[in-house]
Amino acid sequence: MAIHQAAELGYQRAAADYERVRPSYPTRSLAVLADALDLRAGRCVAEVGAGTGKFTRLLALTGARVVAVEPVAAMRVRLAELLPQVETVDGLAEATGLPDGAVDAVVAAQAWHWFDPSAAMAEVERITHRRGRLGLVWNTLDETVPWVAEYSKIYRQWRTEAVPGHRDGRWRRFFDALAGWTPLAAEHVPNPYVTDRDGVLGQALTSSMISTLDADSRDQVRRELEAVLDRHEASSGDRIEIPYVTDVYWTSRV
Repeated sequence: MAIHQAAELGYQRAAADYERVRPSYPTRSLAVLADALDLRAGRCVAEVGAGTGKFTRLLALTGARVVAVEPVAAMRVRLAELLPQVETVDGLAEATGLPDGAVDAVVAAQAWHWFDPSAAMAEVERITHRRGRLGLVWNTLDETVPWVAEYSKIYRQWRTEAVPGHRDGRWRRFFDALAGWTPLAAEHVPNPYVTDRDGVLGQALTSSMISTLDADSRDQVRRELEAVLDRHEASSGDRIEIPYVTDVYWTSRV
């Protein structure tokens, strides 16, 4: 198995900015997942595709032992700097390198859509015991807000079919036909993120797809996004609220 080329190159380039501009997750989302996955002292959870540790630091609050699995070196180094108490592993969701039955649960935050679902699920089953659990988390933009809808449209114009995303729901079809696991349960938690203009622009510019563009193309994306921000009162000031919703999903072995 190998990491997707867009993720490897894009996140290697954008690791520092990713940590700075990307939103965290609401404590309610952690509470939901901790309860669903039974995360507590004495338990062990592996986070695959852990990135710079945005969700990892929340998982550590549960008291469970956290193992952060991240294949992109720049991301993994940044995570280790920010969370020295967390064990970091150079590995893929499909090939973590962890021993059989090593963890009680696996979590993927903002990451599952990058994985080969069959191979990743086989790895989840290998590294968890027979009562293993899986949690999936995404921050999703609320596109019912007019400026967000325009902003997202520009971003999607630069995304190709070769670069996976989670909004189309294709990732979920795998779980609809998955045997030996409970049907996906879900909860959706509001997660408004207040930032400045540069922070809003950074949401798109640190994406894997935009990060891999040449300098002229990245400048064009920036100009188009700035025009959207200027057209709407809600996004034209120094303080801008980005309306995210944190989507939390979980399943367990039966």
